[in-house]
Amino acid sequence: MGVIELDGLTKDYGDVLANDDVSFTVETGEIFGYLGPNGAGKTTTIRTLLGLLEPTSGTATVLGADVHDEDALIDAKQRIGYLPAHLGFNEEVTGADVLDYHASVKSGDRRDELLEIFTPPVERPIREYSSGNKRMLGIIQAFMHDPELVIMDEPTSGLDPLKQEEFNEFARDECERGKTLFFSSHVLSEVRRICDRIGILRDGKLVGLEDVETLMEQGGKHVRLRTTDEARTELTALDGVNDVQTFADGIQFIYTGEYNTLLRELATHDVHEIDISEPPLEDVFMHYYGVDGEGEPNQEVQSDA
Repeated sequence: MGVIELDGLTKDYGDVLANDDVSFTVETGEIFGYLGPNGAGKTTTIRTLLGLLEPTSGTATVLGADVHDEDALIDAKQRIGYLPAHLGFNEEVTGADVLDYHASVKSGDRRDELLEIFTPPVERPIREYSSGNKRMLGIIQAFMHDPELVIMDEPTSGLDPLKQEEFNEFARDECERGKTLFFSSHVLSEVRRICDRIGILRDGKLVGLEDVETLMEQGGKHVRLRTTDEARTELTALDGVNDVQTFADGIQFIYTGEYNTLLRELATHDVHEIDISEPPLEDVFMHYYGVDGEGEPNQEVQSDA
């Protein structure tokens, strides 16, 4: 049995189908990224896994506990850490007060260790915290009781780049220690760095379940350059050039071909400026999965759930 198993999980609010027959499995020791734009239904899945929402149909298990079984889920949650997207800390208490409270409920064996990595000013009231300091405090409370599974919703939101990288290194270390991490994000570059697999949610549907390497190979690169008219014409004829857009003195496109071929072609032209980056998440959706006229994914989901 996987650490997390979803089987046809559906949550229908009436006017919004937040989760639509979602099925997948998260294995022990895996870092699983749950990816999708804001409003895709990621938080609904997380809240259902934690027993905060009742599914309309289908089911899920977390550490072997069925989300319909309240008593079993309560026991399982002693072994789960949770970091919500919106941290509802009491603004009048200090960070130390918050950690003391969580330690009284679920222990705080790793508190001191975590405070050396993530450094919120625990002696100060929460009302004086930046968003980054609040996020670091949230990370500490999620991990300090040494849970088997940690579920996080947008875990690096508000962190500066240095702390984001420290979090990434910490997450990889936790995985090596045997922990299972499940977190949602709308930032492709974030999950790419540390995840083993990625599930992609779009309008409540699971439209992809891939290992990271496969996803990035299929997603391609976003290329933007300033060059001559002749170069623009020849570059757009290359295999693997998609979604071409032109502007006053240049061109941009998604490239899914062999990178050395692109570089050799670029070397034959007068290139004034170039930027190669990961495409925006929505572009990955449109290129890799696409939609047909009915608004449904035009590829079958590849799943080992």
